[in-house]
Amino acid sequence: MTKFPKDPAMLLSYVNTQLRDFYPSMEELCKAMDVDKCEIDEKLAMIDYEYDPVSNRYV
Repeated sequence: MTKFPKDPAMLLSYVNTQLRDFYPSMEELCKAMDVDKCEIDEKLAMIDYEYDPVSNRYV
């Protein structure tokens, strides 16, 4: 996850912006950016966020 912010709050903002502007799903983002969804999920769970596929964002 080297190209992603390490701070969970910054990561949340970055990932949600990417999802809103460029990717129809978290799976597409992970595939395109070659990142592990589990790593992002774990990091954002630390600040009580989880991915919602219906809204395509972390809430």
